[in-house]
Amino acid sequence: MDTVFIRGLRVETRIGVYSWERRIRQILRVDVELASDNARAATSEDIADTVNYAEVADRLHALGVAQDWTLVESYAERAAATILDEFDTPWVRIAVTKEVRLPQRTEVGVVIERGRHPGASA
Repeated sequence: MDTVFIRGLRVETRIGVYSWERRIRQILRVDVELASDNARAATSEDIADTVNYAEVADRLHALGVAQDWTLVESYAERAAATILDEFDTPWVRIAVTKEVRLPQRTEVGVVIERGRHPGASA
């Protein structure tokens, strides 16, 4: 099984625990990997035979504007479930990173995997 990935996707949303965070829009960086059999698409060169990266990106953007989020974990979980449900993949790994303004600028985030990668051993 192959892996399709999107790295550095910027999703604008309202997210945060603190009230001041929930009044502003913030950028999440989203990195996605998902299992895909790319052999057919490589032969046919037909987008219908593979994962359409633009559709995945559009869907993740839509999640960002669909609601306000308190936790990065919540967005990541919903994004993973959406990809599994809508893009015919048995496995997804998603990393969501948010820049935070601590005394020093830093990034925080989560990485989750859902489903079962077809190449994984039992």
